[in-house]
Amino acid sequence: MQNRDIIVIGTSVGGIETLKKLVKKLPPDLRASVFVVLHISRDSPGVLPAILEKAGPLPALRANDGEKFKTGHIYVAPPDHHLLIDGEGIMNVTRGPRENGFRPAVDPLFRSAALAFGPRVIGVILTGNLDDGSAGLWAVKSQGGVAVVQEPNDSIAPSMPLSALAYVEVDYRVPVKEIGPLLGRLSEEPVKKKGVGSMPKLMETEVKIAAEKDAVANGITEWGEPSVFSCPECHGVLRELKEGPNVRFRCHVGHGYSLESLLAELTEKNEAALWAAVRSVDETVLLLRRMASALAKDKHAAAAEYLMERARQSEECSKLVRQAFLTHERVTKNK
Repeated sequence: MQNRDIIVIGTSVGGIETLKKLVKKLPPDLRASVFVVLHISRDSPGVLPAILEKAGPLPALRANDGEKFKTGHIYVAPPDHHLLIDGEGIMNVTRGPRENGFRPAVDPLFRSAALAFGPRVIGVILTGNLDDGSAGLWAVKSQGGVAVVQEPNDSIAPSMPLSALAYVEVDYRVPVKEIGPLLGRLSEEPVKKKGVGSMPKLMETEVKIAAEKDAVANGITEWGEPSVFSCPECHGVLRELKEGPNVRFRCHVGHGYSLESLLAELTEKNEAALWAAVRSVDETVLLLRRMASALAKDKHAAAAEYLMERARQSEECSKLVRQAFLTHERVTKNK
């Protein structure tokens, strides 16, 4: 009987130190392959495999496209690439559309594992901001896999664990020091049940999108309903997708957003727009004052006073825009 031999791990802020603690406690004879996504910048040097190999007993490597994965090894998604796995035991390293603003993102890895290996998968969500990984962990659980979440109070950034706990019926909620030994035990368990198959066609479509396949040609428009929101990245219409209590969005190009990540992207763009408005008004004030000063020197007092009054009115406008920005920031700030 097959054991639980596929472990997928997702993390973000605080992830390096947390992963070091986790892999340190993994058994050296682990009967599973481990795949890791850490949110990193596209310019990252990609040194996480070396860090994890030094921290624990298992070899850790950068995932390579088309390579077969082995039991007892840790594979890390490289910078600016999604990591996917398939049922043939092959890793796919792609530059598919960003999801939740990230590439690599956690959800594509988890979905591909759930689709390919069903109940053989153990999904692990560690410290991080926002909620990448919640939809992926839901996919793992929907296909009969095991859901493990780091205790939020034990997390450097608790948002990702808290979101997973809110949207997924989690099997284990434990501090990081207990996760390594737990994964060792779970990997020894025989798989007794088959995946329940919740929305596998949508899952298949989204895995293809992450694998650089055309989103429309692979049926993304067949899922959900068009929303009133546009994609922050390409400005296409976002379709609203529902999985249990969770609501997500995806455009026809393929960019995907959770509720929190969409709010974060819109907040950032609104902030940029508001500051641009402040800059424009401030430049108007400077121009009016300079013109008024020049007219005053030429003894055109009435015209100078007229321009100074317009400058004062523009200053009041600037204050209102600044206040609008500060109010918007308080409303949308992620806790």
